Amino acid sequence: MPRMIFINDRLVSEEQAVVSVFDHGLLYGDGVFEGLRSYSGKVFRLDAHLDRLYASARAICLEIPLAKEVVAKAVNDTLTANGLTDGYIRLVVTRGAGSLGLDPNKTKNPQVIVIADTISLYPGEYYEKGLRIVTAATQRTQSAALSPRIKSLNYLNNIMAKLEGLQAGCVEALMLNSKGEVAECTGDNIFVFRSGKLLTPPPDAGILEGITRGAVMELAAAAGIDCRESTLVRHDLYTADECFLTGTAAEVIPVVEIDGRKVGAGLPGPVTARLTREFHALVRR
Repeated sequence: MPRMIFINDRLVSEEQAVVSVFDHGLLYGDGVFEGLRSYSGKVFRLDAHLDRLYASARAICLEIPLAKEVVAKAVNDTLTANGLTDGYIRLVVTRGAGSLGLDPNKTKNPQVIVIADTISLYPGEYYEKGLRIVTAATQRTQSAALSPRIKSLNYLNNIMAKLEGLQAGCVEALMLNSKGEVAECTGDNIFVFRSGKLLTPPPDAGILEGITRGAVMELAAAAGIDCRESTLVRHDLYTADECFLTGTAAEVIPVVEIDGRKVGAGLPGPVTARLTREFHALVRR
């Protein structure tokens, strides 16, 4: 059965889902996107993802040609058309086709694309035994250059850091900001548990405020865990009792080694395990 893709105003087969080679999303990474997850046929925090998508578009003066409720229906229709109840959705909005110059005013017809599929970001053994990560030399793009709150189609900064991780034998890499503070990993937010507190970098560290990150912070508070945003440096990670990452695709995944240093006992810790269970229960509800 061919995959069905929503593009602009209809569902078409994968082979029919095409965009112009002059689309500025292709030529310049000019556009925005969201990654979403569906559990038991319901998209997790769809409204929050759509709010962030439209905020990202507004920040770059990109007018999405469809109303939120129309895009929400397109997401659910695409899942249904592909027979998916537990799936991953990539929602993309491009600037549209234009000239070979940068001028966005010379583009037209922004493309709204919804792709639904399954995803397994990390092998199951990493959830059981934990990840090894390294710090990338590639820094997080400075907020003054491009706000990390904009989830744009240009992910080259993250990709370069990801390559460093892969070349070091790790599937994920830590990114610092220009001040040497911990920002996030290439595709996930980061948390540490130390001295009885659960800590995660604040927005001004240069992070994307992840939807899963927010959900885990809520779960921690409900469980009576002291959870707060705090400026972190690598020393805080090296001396932590536990560390884990969060993301739409990754969900919650433990980290047991950073830059060759064991985190705690070098095994997934009890706070990570508890929040993983709580998150799985939340999405199934």
